[in-house]
Amino acid sequence: MTATPALPSGASNNARPVTVPDFLAAKAQGKRLAVLTAYDYTMARLLDAAGVDAVLVGDSVGMVVQGGTHCLAVTLEEMIYHTRLAARGVRRALLISDMPFMSFQVSAQQALENAGRLVKEGSAQAVKLEGGVRTAPAIEAVVGADIPVMGHIGLTPQSVHRLGGFRVQRDEAELMEDAQAVEQAGAFALVLECVPAELARKITSLMRIPTIGIGAGAGCDGQVLVTHDILGLFDELRPKFVKRYADVGQAIARAVAGYCQDVRAGTFPAAEHEFR
Repeated sequence: MTATPALPSGASNNARPVTVPDFLAAKAQGKRLAVLTAYDYTMARLLDAAGVDAVLVGDSVGMVVQGGTHCLAVTLEEMIYHTRLAARGVRRALLISDMPFMSFQVSAQQALENAGRLVKEGSAQAVKLEGGVRTAPAIEAVVGADIPVMGHIGLTPQSVHRLGGFRVQRDEAELMEDAQAVEQAGAFALVLECVPAELARKITSLMRIPTIGIGAGAGCDGQVLVTHDILGLFDELRPKFVKRYADVGQAIARAVAGYCQDVRAGTFPAAEHEFR
C-alpha cells in the first residue's frame, strides 16, 4: 500500500507562488508537474495547501458539479464565477481557467475578449483553450495580450459530438501537427488527453513546452486529473486512466447517515451542543 504523504505545513501561505516561467523551467529541470481541478474556494484551498503546482478551473464543472452528460452547456459567466471562487482559495498554485465551448471558436478577437474577462473578472492567471491547428490563431491573439495560454489536444471534450464520444485519439500526423501549432502560437504548456502512451512520449520529447497528460501515460512532463474522480465524488464515468486515492463520497454518505440517525433518535443535539 502506498503511504499517504504528510500535508506541507502552511504551504499555501509560505511557499513562493508558482508562475508560468516555473512551468517552462520545470521541463528543463525534469520536474514533474501536478495539476488538479477545483471549482470553489474550499477545494481550491485544500489543493493549494497540499502542494499542487496548478489548480485548473475546468469546464468539467458541467459534469461533476452541474450534473450534465458533457461540458458543452457551461457558459462563460459560469466559468468566471467558479474561477473567482477558486481564486479566493489559492495562494501558491498557478490558477488556470478553461475557456468554455463557443467562447473562443468564433474569432481570435472573441477569444481575446473572453480570455480577458476570465483574467479581469475571474482572477485567472492563465486560460486553457482546446484545439490545435484550428485554435492557433486564437491562442496567438490571447498570448499577444500577455495572457498565458495552456493548449489542449487529443480528446478535446468540447468536440465530443465530432469525435463520436470520449475516445482515445491515435492519429499521429494530426496530433503532431496540432502540438506544433499550439507551441508555435505561444502556449506555455500543452494538455494531451487520451493519447496512446508511446505517442504522448514522442510528442513530449519534441516539445519545448511541458506536456500535461490525462490518460496519456507516464511519459508526459506532468499530469492532470479531475479532483472529484480521484476522491470518489463522481461515479457517472470511471475512466481507465483515473487512480482513486480516497473514497470521500462513501465517507460523506456515512457521516450524513449518522447525522440523520442521531436527529431522528433525539440524541443530537446533546447537552454539550446547547447554550446555557
